[in-house]
Amino acid sequence: MDTIQNMRIFVRVVEAGKFTAVASENGITTAQVSRAVSSLEKQLQVTLLRRSTRHLSLTEAGTRYYERAKALLADLDFARAEARSLVTTPSGLLRVHSSPGLAQRFVTAALVAYQRNHPDVSVELGIEQDVPNLVEDGYDVSLICASRLADSGYVARVLGTTHSVLVASSAYLSTHGMPRTPADLANHVLLRFSSPVAAANEWHLENADGAVTVPVDASPFQVNAPDALAHALRIGTGIGALALYSVYDDLRSGALMRVLPQYRLRPFNVYALYPHARYPDAKVRTLIDYLRTTIQEGLASMQRDLDEIAATRDGHAVAKSRRAERADAALSVA
Repeated sequence: MDTIQNMRIFVRVVEAGKFTAVASENGITTAQVSRAVSSLEKQLQVTLLRRSTRHLSLTEAGTRYYERAKALLADLDFARAEARSLVTTPSGLLRVHSSPGLAQRFVTAALVAYQRNHPDVSVELGIEQDVPNLVEDGYDVSLICASRLADSGYVARVLGTTHSVLVASSAYLSTHGMPRTPADLANHVLLRFSSPVAAANEWHLENADGAVTVPVDASPFQVNAPDALAHALRIGTGIGALALYSVYDDLRSGALMRVLPQYRLRPFNVYALYPHARYPDAKVRTLIDYLRTTIQEGLASMQRDLDEIAATRDGHAVAKSRRAERADAALSVA
């Protein structure tokens, strides 16, 4: 038995007054209880208990040691309970890193809602494109998007799956025309988005018939922030690829339009990364559970909403075309 366990047994022997009672409490033999006290005395090189067949009494050294040991064990139990509470009850400072697009669309609002439900947690959100060193930079969690992850040694949890789309403003498309095939993109201004988790020099487009790679390394414009790229696209600079959640509002409002809507870029995952820990902190574990639900539901809702808008606009376009055909037919008859 270790010293702490021997101390616990000694304290209980003093309180119970009998070796047999302590043996019964701990599921061990009376001889093991006796050896634990003897081991402690040998380690301390002092007699703690006077033993007789019917009675136990403390020596002067034993009395002092008992008081100190009892206080020390109480402190250890409190420290263990306090540490344990961090594993079971969310509290303390939660430092979160997020890539800009995720922070803007999901993470900031989710953290505010999470903190509302867990008022003992204080939140510090760091927003940057590059993935930090979680241990050296002191982050509890990093939230990023990637089609695949490098071997970082972190624990990775998938919070959702989505994809990017090609978009441009109606003003740009009115001037330069709408591409009909991926090959047509060679005749357009293609804007590059630089990200540590995605290739900036090519687009991998996919549809039901297969996949095609479009080079964009000759782009005249490159940016590393999704909101800046979206702004450049809105003012008619060219065609760009952005995550669906980054252009959701612009697609709904009509500020941006889908280009080659039959295609989408290769799907990617939203990940939560955190350092390995045998017992993850409660605030980390509960935040990841909350984000998984929030982000999955948010991505699914966006996709449904945009599908409905596209179907409605397609329906209006068909109806407009049919009205035009009927008008042309009426004019020809006249």
